[in-house]
Amino acid sequence: MFSLKGKTAIITGANTGLGQAMCVALSKAGANIVGVARREMDDTEKLVKQNGTEFYPVIADLGTTEPIERIIKDAVNRFGRIDILVNNAGIIRREDAIDYSENDWDDVVNINLKTLYFLSQAAAKQFVKQKSGGKIINIASMLSYQGGIRVPAYTASKHAVMGATKAMANEWAKYNINVNAIAPGYMATNNTEQLRNDTKRYNEILERIPAGRWGEPSDIGGTVVFLASSAADYIHGFTIAVDGGWLSR
Repeated sequence: MFSLKGKTAIITGANTGLGQAMCVALSKAGANIVGVARREMDDTEKLVKQNGTEFYPVIADLGTTEPIERIIKDAVNRFGRIDILVNNAGIIRREDAIDYSENDWDDVVNINLKTLYFLSQAAAKQFVKQKSGGKIINIASMLSYQGGIRVPAYTASKHAVMGATKAMANEWAKYNINVNAIAPGYMATNNTEQLRNDTKRYNEILERIPAGRWGEPSDIGGTVVFLASSAADYIHGFTIAVDGGWLSR
């Protein structure tokens, strides 16, 4: 039920952190991986190949929608089909809301929302063409539920990711396409480095996490495998929090 043997998964932001961890988890379940990132993914490729599956790197800047057609085409050319898309790539810019710049707003929303949507659309078209359904997994956030501090564009984009997940699920379920999302809690990744270096904020966050620790990228692995597998065939439009209990506090 949880096997992904013979499946092909595209994961964006595959070079480090959550993206790398999800590549490893999906490959352990049997999937071949198409990793997408702005820079080389040698470490991710090595970890995936240790699991006995294949890794195909696609270098692309997702700050615009321009690479989308190439990503899908290259994946299909390499593996013959795609079965899973994980929209993980994202950025965060921190600034007081009253001083937040239009440039920062556009950069964050373009990567976190616009490219996510149109890459999902392109994958869905390929799934329909293949007539075999597929899985789309979007990476949301605790700030899909909350307002946050000094991250207005990130918060807006992650609220929208949850909404777009529901909207896509409503229309594409009839094609046997499952669209769901994962909302990671506070994870030790590049995106949170600045926050973790702020001792006061780090401890404030830690005190609220029932699990008593920040998450590690590997903590998301089981959930992404579940949503990518046939075990989740009747789950549509839902966002699963992997947060150490943060939202329940």
